[in-house]
Amino acid sequence: MSEHLVEILISGFGEMLKQGLIVTIPLTVISFAIAMVIALIVAIVQVANIPVFKQLARFYVWIIRGTPLLVQLFIVFFGLPSLGIIIDAFPSAIIVFSINTGAYASETIRAAIEAVPKGQFEAGYCVGMNYIQIMRRIILPQAMKTAFPPLSNSLIGLVKDTSLAASITVVDMFLVAQRIAARTYETFALYLEVALIYLLFCTVLTKLQTMIEKRLKIE
Repeated sequence: MSEHLVEILISGFGEMLKQGLIVTIPLTVISFAIAMVIALIVAIVQVANIPVFKQLARFYVWIIRGTPLLVQLFIVFFGLPSLGIIIDAFPSAIIVFSINTGAYASETIRAAIEAVPKGQFEAGYCVGMNYIQIMRRIILPQAMKTAFPPLSNSLIGLVKDTSLAASITVVDMFLVAQRIAARTYETFALYLEVALIYLLFCTVLTKLQTMIEKRLKIE
């Protein structure tokens, strides 16, 4: 390995890590937080079997799960301007990642809620609770424990999926790697380096997931 390549990798690591901390991580956190709100609402609507709204929820999940994430990004960022709707790159990425992750997460939460024994509902009604109170105090706490591992995996997957935001000009660490590679022609080394940074982020999240899962089991 030449000194020139070492210098490129050292300077490139700093640039990529910086964008990872100020763009990739915030993009992931904001998108996932919004996605959880969407997922919870969509899951409860389906479990509650609310007419019309349940069909709309199923249609939303069907559309999002049946189309590629990259295509969804292009529709929002490149397609909507033709209709007079212009959204900047970063907000576009947040919108798409939130809606996409929300669809998948809603199915996880729905399955977790349905896994809670029906007798829990009956017990809640017996002590005078209404449907909302039962969901908030009894069903959801149990369901979220069950849903935590797959939802954590969704978060880790989202960290990697944010690399697609580079395709709509979001200056994340992958786009930084592309620009440095285009300037230096050290494509293999730089793409390997950015892959290792993604691996570092995902490893930290995996460790946190393991710690939280152990705590949930203890409780």
